[in-house]
Amino acid sequence: MAVSCLVYRLDLYHSFLHLTLGLADRAQSHLRRLGSRCQSDAERTAWLDCWRLYSNAALQLNRTLSRACSPLDSQTWLSAALTNLHTCRHGFAELGASPALIRPVIQYNLSDLISNLLAVNNATPATAATPATPGWMMTLSHQRRLLQLASSRPDLVVAQDGSGNFRTIKDALNAAAAAKQSGRRGSGTFVIYVKAGAYSENLNVVSGLSNLTLIGDGIGRTVITGSRSVANGFTTFSSPTFSVFADGFMATGITFRNTFGPGSQAVALLSASDRSVFYRCSFEGYQDTLCVFSQRQFYRECDVYGTIDFIFGNAAAVFQNCNIFVRRPRAGESNVITAQGRSDPNQNTGIVVQSSAIRAAPEFVPVERAVRSYLGRPWMQYSRTIFVRSYIDSIIDPAGWLPFNGNFALSTLYYAEFRNTGPGSRLSGRVRWPGYHLIARASTIKEFSAGRFIAGRTWIPSTGVPFSSGF
Repeated sequence: MAVSCLVYRLDLYHSFLHLTLGLADRAQSHLRRLGSRCQSDAERTAWLDCWRLYSNAALQLNRTLSRACSPLDSQTWLSAALTNLHTCRHGFAELGASPALIRPVIQYNLSDLISNLLAVNNATPATAATPATPGWMMTLSHQRRLLQLASSRPDLVVAQDGSGNFRTIKDALNAAAAAKQSGRRGSGTFVIYVKAGAYSENLNVVSGLSNLTLIGDGIGRTVITGSRSVANGFTTFSSPTFSVFADGFMATGITFRNTFGPGSQAVALLSASDRSVFYRCSFEGYQDTLCVFSQRQFYRECDVYGTIDFIFGNAAAVFQNCNIFVRRPRAGESNVITAQGRSDPNQNTGIVVQSSAIRAAPEFVPVERAVRSYLGRPWMQYSRTIFVRSYIDSIIDPAGWLPFNGNFALSTLYYAEFRNTGPGSRLSGRVRWPGYHLIARASTIKEFSAGRFIAGRTWIPSTGVPFSSGF
């Protein structure tokens, strides 16, 4: 009986998948034709976002056809596809553009179909997760691999003084893409070394440029900077100084910065890269600094600065040994660290902050007692965020968490805290929402460890970055 049920679910899944792929192709064709009907810059900007997002959604759906993909892979890529569609609609609202332009595309009901796929795939038994291994056992071998990568000859060098192959990162990315497309480079890692300097560029690593590594000279030395924001005509999705959609991306020793300042959504980095790693990088901005947009992501020994919702998105993202710095907001505003965007109960997404520190940035210290700061708020219905064994300074309000809008999502979210330390970690004054959990045993949240949540043991070791697969 169990075997026949499994066969039925697989047949049902593939029937739904082929139906969804057919409608996705039709929706893309329809969306392409709508571009000529844009009547304002705002509509054009939002439409361009939708074109990129629907194209990427189709790519994610097609990936699940591979026999090599696991149920976890499929759930990751389906989750990403659904996130793309929601982001498309959000862009029109954000810029005050009429959604009437894309209403014919929305009527294909792709979101509902992908939700069905998520539900069916989530009921399919997954392969057992590999057991957790303590981080100290991995650290030495990982550091050796990372040192080998850093000391080996890069494929390209970027230097503003002309001592490298290119003076701009954009030119290096274009050359890397051309090398990949021509077949001169295989599927292995392509390394670009970016020498110290402030690079004022808005960059996008496209999906075809997989397994790219950027190596800088260190936080504050190699800086990629921009100033786009919603206030000056961009959507949140199109505002990043740096965005990446290619699988297997890695960055180390780089600062990603958005200098717009407080008062509007302005992203420093957006990652939609599956199995991406950021090691000893910093992300600097105010509102919406770091967009963990979709898929599996790992951050180790990084610094994140911001004010409102400054770690947000719908990836499965794990932060280990990171510093999270709360900055000074505008007068009358509160600070909120996370705004996780899980919109479907079957999406395998969330934000996990482990063995990290939440502190006041120097500029915030003089006013920290006059400003309320929170660990997070529910951006979407099934928002999911966990803080584990982290230091929480006194800047965090005793309630810990902030509602987004009244009672929205308070019973459907999943927020949890486990064995945190510091004056802001006291639990006596925490919210008493149905979806908030005080965790007593690590086994209760073992599914959110790096080893299980992002299947870290299967791909992080090859990067040479140290990590702990368990709690």
